[in-house]
Amino acid sequence: MTYETIIGIECHVQLKTKTKLFCACDNDAREAEPNTKICPVCMGMPGSLPVLNEQAVKLALKLAIALNGKVPHQTKFDRKNYFYPDLPSGYQITQFDQPIIGEGCVEFPLDGETVRIGITRAHMEADAGKLVHPDSADYSLVDLNRSGTPLIEIVSEPDMRTAAQAKAYAQELYNLVRYADVGHANLYYGNMRFDVNVSLRPVGQKEFGTRTETKNLNSFRAVEKAVEYEIMRQTEVLDRGDKIVQETRGWNDAKGQTYSQRSKEEAHDYRYFPEPDLPPVVITAAMKEEAAESMSPLPNQLRAEMTTVGLAAQEIEVLVQNLTLSQLFQESMAAGGKDHAKRIANWLVGEVQRTISDADFDQATLVLKIESLIGLSRLVADGKLSATAAKQVLGELISKDQDPAQVAERLNLIQVSDTGAIEKIVEEVIADNPKAVEDYKAGKQQALGALVGQIMKASNGQANPQLANELLLKKLSE
Repeated sequence: MTYETIIGIECHVQLKTKTKLFCACDNDAREAEPNTKICPVCMGMPGSLPVLNEQAVKLALKLAIALNGKVPHQTKFDRKNYFYPDLPSGYQITQFDQPIIGEGCVEFPLDGETVRIGITRAHMEADAGKLVHPDSADYSLVDLNRSGTPLIEIVSEPDMRTAAQAKAYAQELYNLVRYADVGHANLYYGNMRFDVNVSLRPVGQKEFGTRTETKNLNSFRAVEKAVEYEIMRQTEVLDRGDKIVQETRGWNDAKGQTYSQRSKEEAHDYRYFPEPDLPPVVITAAMKEEAAESMSPLPNQLRAEMTTVGLAAQEIEVLVQNLTLSQLFQESMAAGGKDHAKRIANWLVGEVQRTISDADFDQATLVLKIESLIGLSRLVADGKLSATAAKQVLGELISKDQDPAQVAERLNLIQVSDTGAIEKIVEEVIADNPKAVEDYKAGKQQALGALVGQIMKASNGQANPQLANELLLKKLSE
């Protein structure tokens, strides 16, 4: 039987606030010792009261713009009640029926088409702590450093149909979070985590099949591979005539397999009720306006702008995926216009991307500045530097702030555009290569390239190639 795949993704994004969602504890516990970034609020101590972080609300409103999401006039917090060792209060403060972000959508290019994935909602919540399981031990430890970390959970519609779409959607969320500047989105540290829901149904059937949820994926590759594996596994189960078990599954990256964690046959009754210690939050027009004014261009805006300078889709995605490179492109458009921007974009996609992608390259040493790039582009546009020589100078500018003209002078790369000097070299080359001249006049066009090569060699590569070619043709036609 042929099946259609139905995919939905829930993504948890850690907001880049200085402090936690409901207390003044440090929100950055990446390298901290366990239980050193906590207070009575994080620990769920009786009598401790939460105070909402205003900056978290502001960041959520920026994310709403990035997700094309509706923002209600009022939002509120609720208690989600459940018992687990890393949740000392016995409940999680989250949002149930009045989330801060309502329906929206995410659009992104894939295989030459625009894919649109609906957003059901995105709500704010405080993260739980973390359980640590020491090797060969019969006990677990609790680290509450993450307890109270501000999260936004983005819930997609079940609009994805392929593993490639799921991967591209996850990548676009990553882009949006960084361009909206609401989170660090560091996948290694769990700043973004993906829960992927997959189900199959016979082609033509309207009802969804039974779904599984693979939790806590922290890479785009893992999202893609987990979906591929679940499609294969569920297809085999259904083809045997068995039923899919609704369950939570984990991901074993080394084996490339999902594995069963716990059954979800029965829905949990979390007994949601409004958080009594936090009043509702009224979202004013001024708050929305402030969020809009603080936004930088988003990925699709940049894609449209990059298209105007003639960049290919693959080149555009290289720039969009790297925030530093895309910012340099934006600055090149503002400072030099389309001609300079196109040349600089080619350098960024080519030489710069290859350099910074090298495993041995220290990202902290990247000091490339737009002033240097514009200066280098002008040297090429003015005929003072060849395209090949410009790439050599660029290699010197990536890790050291220098004047491109001075670097070109030091490396003896400045092109000679003196008509008289080049004309003399042309005459000498014609006199020294009678056979090539004869071949050219006999219609062999490749002979012209050989003569230009001799001119460049005689000038130590410094002759302006375009001028040399023009003078050569003029001499040959006399």
